[in-house]
Amino acid sequence: MKAGPSQDEVRQQNLGALLRHVHFDGPTSRAVLATRLGLNRSTILGLVGDLTAAGLVREELPQETGRAGRPSLVVRPESTRVHVLAVDLGVERLATALIGLGGVFLDRRECPWPDGHPQDPAQVAAILAGFAQEMLARAPDGSSCVGVAVAVRGIVRHPDGLVSLTPNMGWKGVDFAGAFAARLPLDVPVLVANEANLGALAEHRRGIGRGSQNLVYLHGEIGIGAGVITDGELLRGERGYAGEIGHMNVNPYQGRPCGCGAHGCLEAEAGERALLEAAGRDGRLTGADAVRSVVTAADRGDVSARAALHRVGDWLGIGIANLVNLFDPDLVILGGTLRDVFLGSAAQVRSRINTNALAAVREHLRLRVSELGDDTVLIGAAELAFSELLTRPLETLTRS
Repeated sequence: MKAGPSQDEVRQQNLGALLRHVHFDGPTSRAVLATRLGLNRSTILGLVGDLTAAGLVREELPQETGRAGRPSLVVRPESTRVHVLAVDLGVERLATALIGLGGVFLDRRECPWPDGHPQDPAQVAAILAGFAQEMLARAPDGSSCVGVAVAVRGIVRHPDGLVSLTPNMGWKGVDFAGAFAARLPLDVPVLVANEANLGALAEHRRGIGRGSQNLVYLHGEIGIGAGVITDGELLRGERGYAGEIGHMNVNPYQGRPCGCGAHGCLEAEAGERALLEAAGRDGRLTGADAVRSVVTAADRGDVSARAALHRVGDWLGIGIANLVNLFDPDLVILGGTLRDVFLGSAAQVRSRINTNALAAVREHLRLRVSELGDDTVLIGAAELAFSELLTRPLETLTRS
């Protein structure tokens, strides 16, 4: 017969639960925390005391409430004292940010890829480590970095973070976590994950997906990836490769060639290159500005641009319909350049979903664009880096 959790284990779980509430919801009164966690006020007082002593939260008087009686103190995350390092290896830029507890951006650095896309992971790691060292040197005295996470456009193995393949950078079987960690003045884990998975995590916890337990996040740049939240948890698959929907075949017989070697993959039919070439632009000159120029031209009456958005929206709608039939989400979020594509082709996307998705699963479906904008993936990386602290606060802080 399995023994129940010990008192210490229960306390650790409660500490993590309380810290998660404050981290995600911001300043919260003791009374509200007691209600949400189902704990009495004396237990909340003890938990808050432990987290305060560890430098993770602080208490302060609330703003004027207008109510009689003694107000309940508000618990606030110590954003400037506890932070993580988040990295986004984007298609167009390298971005690094120091993000404090509670999701506050404390500092950031970014630059275009030098000389195009460096093929050498060590070179990329060195650039990012330089950014990190600058930001850590400027961090407040006595502050702690409790985690590091990197978002990669490619196939990333879970749980060790091996970069199995990044088509745009040509990396295969790369231990980028090890290369980056070796150059950092930190003794904390470096986690690596797929950018669409981290985008889903960010929108679920801090963006338009808050409150949704079943959602699909689609991230578009040169390729298309997806992150799937099912019953409030990120769907990873056996080795972490779930969500590679860019290579879902939607047009196998007459489709465009895809970088994976197949024809008619979703990203080949609905990705940036497909849109730009259909609009008569140079498909090699990809990027957010290029995509927005097509959407803007369509708004101004450009016939070729309108036809391109209609075509790409058609295939995007088919892809979303397939995902809706598979996962039965209540929300589909479009991020990256798919935000702009969707805003320019929403009617076509919805028409295809109405035609191709089962009536029962599309009945309450919502389609939305990313609320967190260009920082979605970076915010998702920060949430991944915070994950251990939010599970075992005191142990993690002691180690870091």
